[in-house]
Amino acid sequence: MSTLAPVRPKPAVVYPESDGLPMADNTKQFRWIVTIQGGLDAVFRDDPNVFVAGNLFWYPVEGDNTISVARDIFVVFGRQKRDRASYLQWLEENIAPHVVFEVHSPGNRAGKLLHNFESYERYAVEECYLYDPENGDLTGWMREDGELKEIPQMNGWISPRLKVRFEMVDGELRLYGPDGSRFATYVELVEQRERAQRRAERLAAQLKALGVEPEA
Repeated sequence: MSTLAPVRPKPAVVYPESDGLPMADNTKQFRWIVTIQGGLDAVFRDDPNVFVAGNLFWYPVEGDNTISVARDIFVVFGRQKRDRASYLQWLEENIAPHVVFEVHSPGNRAGKLLHNFESYERYAVEECYLYDPENGDLTGWMREDGELKEIPQMNGWISPRLKVRFEMVDGELRLYGPDGSRFATYVELVEQRERAQRRAERLAAQLKALGVEPEA
């Protein structure tokens, strides 16, 4: 009498949420990642179905945890805003990120950048932008006829998906939302708020001097 060996279930595939490396190689790269991610989040703050991620792993193929891309920033349209440990594409109606940003640093190896670019082409990313804050280089690619083609002129370019404008001013990138407001660092936002508060206080004092209560 033969005895059938028990069928052992395959172990569940683990999709790592970190590679153990720091988010950024230096303060400048970190500042740009946070500024771009925060600016994009603000642009789409009223749309519950636009997901903006920063420093998040993206796994495009179910069952294969060797295919992953760790992106500085990416934007996905048609996906709910919520916290995620990683972006598992097959659990997201198989929607790949539409737009990705990379902020270059001295630690970025050419081979890794090439690998990422090939992944963007293979998995249907629509727009890709690479910025090097050290030397002011800005490069962009847009999908056309099934492949990513370099955008010939980035200065003044407006992203078809994001409606965000790219400007190079004195060798440094400036990003502007659809309403014309510039993406700012947290410190710059605090300074803007403080200036607005001081203007409001001056106006209130002027109104009081004229015998008008500001609340009225």
